[in-house]
Order: sequence, then structure tokens, then C-alpha cells
Amino acid sequence: MQKARFLLAGALMLCAGGATAAEDVMVVFDGSNSMWGQIDGTAKIEIARNAMGSLIGDWTQDSNVGLMAYGHRREGDCSDIETLIAPGPFDRDAFMAKVASMSPKGKTPLASAVEKAAEALAYRDNPATIVLITDGIESCRRDPCALAGELAQMGVNFTAHVVGFDLSGEDQAAVACLAERTGGRFVAAGNAAELGAALSEVATAVAAPKPGSAPAPKPEPTSSVTLKTPESVVTGAAFDVSWETTDQQPRDFVTIVPMGAKEGGYGNYARVGDDSEGSLRAAAETGLYEVRYVIEEGRATAASAEIQVVAAETSVDAAESAMAGENFAVSWSHAVHPRDFVTIVPMGAAEGEYGAHKRVGDQAEATLTAPAEPGLYEVRYVLDEGRRTLASAEIEILEAEASVRAPQSAVVGSLFPVQWSRSIHPRDFVTIVPMGAEEGAYDSYARVGDKTEGTLTAPAAAGLYEVRYVLEEGRRTLASAEIEIVEADIELSGPDTVRAGTDIRMAWSGTPPHTRDYVTIVPMGSEEGANGDYVRVGGSSEADLPAPGQTGLYEVRYVLAEGKRTLARHTLEVVEENAPLNDGGSLQAPQSGAPGETVQVGWSADGDGDRRIALARADQADFTWIDAKKAAEAALSFTLPDEPGFYEFRLLDIGERKVLSRVTVSVE
Repeated sequence: MQKARFLLAGALMLCAGGATAAEDVMVVFDGSNSMWGQIDGTAKIEIARNAMGSLIGDWTQDSNVGLMAYGHRREGDCSDIETLIAPGPFDRDAFMAKVASMSPKGKTPLASAVEKAAEALAYRDNPATIVLITDGIESCRRDPCALAGELAQMGVNFTAHVVGFDLSGEDQAAVACLAERTGGRFVAAGNAAELGAALSEVATAVAAPKPGSAPAPKPEPTSSVTLKTPESVVTGAAFDVSWETTDQQPRDFVTIVPMGAKEGGYGNYARVGDDSEGSLRAAAETGLYEVRYVIEEGRATAASAEIQVVAAETSVDAAESAMAGENFAVSWSHAVHPRDFVTIVPMGAAEGEYGAHKRVGDQAEATLTAPAEPGLYEVRYVLDEGRRTLASAEIEILEAEASVRAPQSAVVGSLFPVQWSRSIHPRDFVTIVPMGAEEGAYDSYARVGDKTEGTLTAPAAAGLYEVRYVLEEGRRTLASAEIEIVEADIELSGPDTVRAGTDIRMAWSGTPPHTRDYVTIVPMGSEEGANGDYVRVGGSSEADLPAPGQTGLYEVRYVLAEGKRTLARHTLEVVEENAPLNDGGSLQAPQSGAPGETVQVGWSADGDGDRRIALARADQADFTWIDAKKAAEAALSFTLPDEPGFYEFRLLDIGERKVLSRVTVSVE
């Protein structure tokens, strides 16, 4: 199944007062082709670039930052991984310029990219952190989960945090193991706003002090600290903490740990900055805990306060059934923490698993998207802290039904109408793919929204295709209709010879497949897809193109907007600016003359007809003139204009509406 992917990797040492780097930072950017996929009308590559800007907001030159990319140079190449910037002092402009220059092309060697990033950070000898943001899974036959175990075992404090961007539940599990097996954190994001929030959450997780990273021996604290906390709090809930100290340092922190935890241990934490109060989140398990004020230098506990964590209670409610892929309503009695979430998973799924989900925030209801496969499921209310299920409700997912209709045939590159019986989910889509394409494949597509009809663009190659109605959830095909894509009958016509730098009037016959098709002029023998000056065909049947300034042989091409495929060609010779142009006749006239001078013009032509010799400005229309005389004699006299400039003598065939010959004359 073709999927879109986006990956960042980096060690983000962020705190309230700014950003520091305890080890090098490596950002690994996914340049795979499916990054052109869209969320709410915006390409994922653009969402990723915008998110990158906020991600590096606090980085300074004190941070050692590198940039790695994959899939950005070649199609179908699992070895396409490149270090674009080696870890070094952070240069924001250079970094963002490299990111902006990427154009997605290839596959997703996710595991190999993470491994190369770890190697670049010398993870066997130094602490190393990778932050992975992905909207797809490994496509190059490696196991990221197995790699995570190896990196964790061989590395010095190696950690991978993972943000799952626009991932289905099944795909989330395939990448979450990178975090789970290295002691990192997995966070899901479904759109641009959630991606920004997820990055902020992971940045906080990365900023946490790492076990074993503090120097030893630990000095005794030299400041006097008083802590105030509530006596009890429910599991997973936020609670207030305040402190008073004689020697507060911004990177000191408060944390909650089980009663009697070893010195230097930490759980949920907050840097003190220059504040005297903050908040922590209670653990997911009940019991007796301590809130500690920890000195950053040496990780020594300066003060502690006892707190009881008691069981939280809530309930969740959902409909008895829903159709596969559709939105359905979920409600809960109250929210324990705004980052708790409701999710839908197969009945009996392991604790901690989740599929489509929504953060509870300060609401008491939301909508979830039903899975693509029918069956028995559970809707769960899950604590964000510890991923512990507090409540669940059973729901049956029923088979979805839809039909899709398309014309029997359409011309290559053209827009054609598509209809479907109903919209199951607004982010479902209709697409056209080659007949028998694998499940999940897509090309030109349109979201169904709340409509029952739309348009698709036919592929550039003729053949048998299918129009499919595809569920957004799981990329499952619900219905399909066969369509034949046939060749377009387009012909180009225009002059065979033109002067350099003049306009060329080109015409095309037949019905243009698409208004965004275009006519362009390129040197003879240019590769397919090459462009020179061009004009969109729009709703016209002819247009003017500027001739190149260099003489030689050229091609005028009619090119499909879809696939950049050439449908018709016309050979054109570009000659010197003042070269005579003969097409069935010829003129004999001087190349230059003085203002008001009388000159003789001779002519010859094939056959008979109503012929005129005209004197016109070089930019005048072909059958307008300053002076014209019937070609009754072999030579005729003309008086040159008084105003200097370039002019033309033209031999006109009035009956045929044709210019038989042109000669340029310069009045100077």
C-alpha cells in the first residue's frame, strides 16, 4: 500500500529559558514521494516544513545540529539516504534552506535512516536521542522494532521519541515500538495543529535529565527549599506544586517519583525556571509518592513532600454500532487530564494499544472514525500518563456500503465526472488507478466531502483503469467502476519558418483534454517533459508564442498537464531577424534605405491570383499596410516612410489569405 511518510530525528534539549544540547542533534527528513499527499488541502511536505520552523524555534548556535534526508533524489531506491548538514553549530538559514529545497521522490528506508542517524551521533560512545515523526511505515524490508532493540542495547543512553503523523492504528503500532524499546515516548498527531502540539510534548520529554548522565559523586544541596503539594491526587491528573528556595537555578526541576525511589530518579517533571510554582502530572498507578525538588547540578534532592495517588474514575459511552470508516459520537463523564484520549481498538486489545483517537481536552464528547474492518471493538478512555484504560464501552462496526459510477471512457489528461451513492466520511476519496492495482494505491483523487459527485483527471497513458471509492480509514476500497482511457486526437499547425524573436501563431485542432494543457517551444531533440516559453491552452484553439532568439531547429509541442506527456509536435526553423521568408513566392527589395527614398521592389510567384505588394511596419498585422499596390508589373516603386525603423515588404495572395514572401527593410 502506498503511504505518505514524514520523519524528523533530533535531540531537542529544550527548557523554559531556551535550548541547549547535551549531545548532537540529527534531523532526518522524509523525502519519499507520498509526502505530496494532502491533509485538509495542504501537502504533507508543506505541513512538515511549517512544523520544522516551530520545532527549531529555540535552537541557537550553541546547539550542534545536523540534517539527513532520504528518498529525496531517486525513485524506488532504498539506499537513497544523504547527510546534508553534518552536526555542528546550528545555522538556521542554511538549515531551513536545505529543508525548503527538498522535492519528495522515492521510498521510505525508515530503519536504515534511523540507524545512520544513530551512527552519525556516535551513539555507542555518547548519549544520543532521535525524534521520529512519521506518517507511514518502513517500505524497504527492514524491521524498525528489531533495530530499536539493538540500538538501545549497544548505545549509551540511546532514546527514540516517536510522533505518529496521520497514522492508522495498525501503522502506529509498527513505529511506536521504536519509542517503547528505547525508553522514549510515542505521541500521535492527526493534523497540522496536533503535529505542533505533539512536537512540543516530545520536546519536553527529550529535555528530561537522562539516567546516568549526571556527574558523580553528587554534592549535597546548598540551598534551603520548602515544597507545598496537595495531600492526594487522582491518577493521571495535573496538580499544583509550589516552592520557596534561597538559591534557585532555572534548570532545577520538580518531579514526582514513587516513595523511596533512588536518588536521581525522576518521573513527570517541570523545570523551575524563574517561577515559584508549577504543575506536575500524577502517575497512572495508585500508591504513595514523593514530589521532589532536584538540583540540576548533581541531581541532588533538596526537598520532598509526600503525596497519595488515588484511583481516578470516569465512564465512556458510544453507540451500539457504527459503519466502517464513518464518524461516530463518543462521550465521557468527565476529563481527568486534557491530554487523556478516547480511542477505538479491537475487542480485547492489549492495554496501551490505540487506533483512531481524540484528546479529551476540556470537553465531554467527541467523534471518532470507525475502523475499516467490521467486527467487535471497544471504545476506551485512556489516561495519557501511563496509557492506562480507565473505562470502556463495546461497539460493533458494520460493513460499509457504497457504489461509484464513471463514464465508460475518457480522453487522456481530461477531467471526467464521477458519482458515488453516499459519503461515508468526508475524508474518504475517489481515485483512478490502473486496472488491478494493489489495494491502497491511488493517483489523481478527490475527497468526497459531503457531496455525491466530483471530477477526476484521467491519466496520461491510455489503457484500462478503475475508479475506486476508498475509505480514508485503512485505505480500503468499498466500490469500483471500470473506465477506458483513450488517446486524444490533437494536431498542431503553424508556420514552418519564423524569424528569431518574433511571435508565432500556433493553432491546434481537436478538443483539448484539459484547460491547463499547454503549448511550448523547445530545441529539436529535447527530452520529454522539457519546457521553454509556453502558453496554457485554456478554452482557445490558437495562441501566440515568442520565437527563440537563437536560430536553429525547434519543436512546438502540445503537452498534457497530467503527466507532462507530449500529444502533438510541429517542426519549426528559426532564422535570422532580417532573413526573407518565402512561401510560394519571392520579393526582391533593398535591405535598407533613407527616409522618404523611392525604391524598386520586384516579385515572382507560382500560379495566378489576386496578388498585392504591401509596405507595412514590422509589427503590423499581415493584411494591414502603410501602402499597397496590385502586383500587375514585374517591379513596382515605393516611397519609404519618413520615420526611421524596421518595415516589411509583403507579397500577399488576397484570395488565399496568405503571405507568400516577406522582406525586411531598415529605414535609417
